[in-house]
Amino acid sequence: MLVDTVPIRRPLTLAAEPLTPSSFAPFGAVLANPAPEKLPHATPASALPQGVGAVAANQGTAIQYRALAPPLRDLYAQAASGRPSSPRTTMFVCGARSLVPSSSSSKQDSGSSDGGGLFEVKILERHPFTTQTFVPLGGAGRAARYLVVVAPSLAPDASSAVERGLPVPSSGDSDSDGDSDSALPGRGMPDLGRLRAFVATGAQAVTYGAGTWHAPMAALGPAGSAVDFVVVQFANDVPVEDCQEVALEAEKRGGKGEEKQKDEAPRIWVRVPGPPKLSKL
Repeated sequence: MLVDTVPIRRPLTLAAEPLTPSSFAPFGAVLANPAPEKLPHATPASALPQGVGAVAANQGTAIQYRALAPPLRDLYAQAASGRPSSPRTTMFVCGARSLVPSSSSSKQDSGSSDGGGLFEVKILERHPFTTQTFVPLGGAGRAARYLVVVAPSLAPDASSAVERGLPVPSSGDSDSDGDSDSALPGRGMPDLGRLRAFVATGAQAVTYGAGTWHAPMAALGPAGSAVDFVVVQFANDVPVEDCQEVALEAEKRGGKGEEKQKDEAPRIWVRVPGPPKLSKL
């Protein structure tokens, strides 16, 4: 549900970085095999990775990681509507986004339909009462890639009637699972000056923390391709409690013609690198 418009006061171009658990930790969690070199048939219990809850499973034919990421969160007990939530497992089939060729990028970035280029960030959204996990299933017959764009929240603006009217959970209150972690982003608008962008692979799933501002899913790949995602979250079907969106628009300035203003309007771009080149045999 669109709840507000956030002005872009100055142009911004940021480089997308590889997605890692540590770099993404302020915004949520990355789910990936922490030790892909460890195979069940060749890894005794004494050699299992530490710190991720690794145990032998299925009569020794599997390794289970029980502490891979924080638990999913359901904060709908604090929602103003009082409508209860339910767990949802859905699928998003996300078409590859078109990238704008960049004159400053490499030939690889700008010369191929499935290479790199510039992605414009036009909208951000958050799910204030739930985590949201995206699990890619692959895409286009090659290693899937997708873009993750996130932002921290600004301090709440007490003068904004829009912000005061937005339902968000209260920091420090226990959720339905008894988790009293108060590290919630709050009701503030996204801090555009501290946007971060990450390129994820098909071997990585991502969980957005409850209330974390993020761009809608942006699959990468050749034109006409798509990436399938299984999405796990909670919802209660009250639009403003399930999803709050803000449109990013250039701050209006006077003194110039409308077309010139449009051409010079500040925008937010993410520079996306091309996919890794395959080594020749």
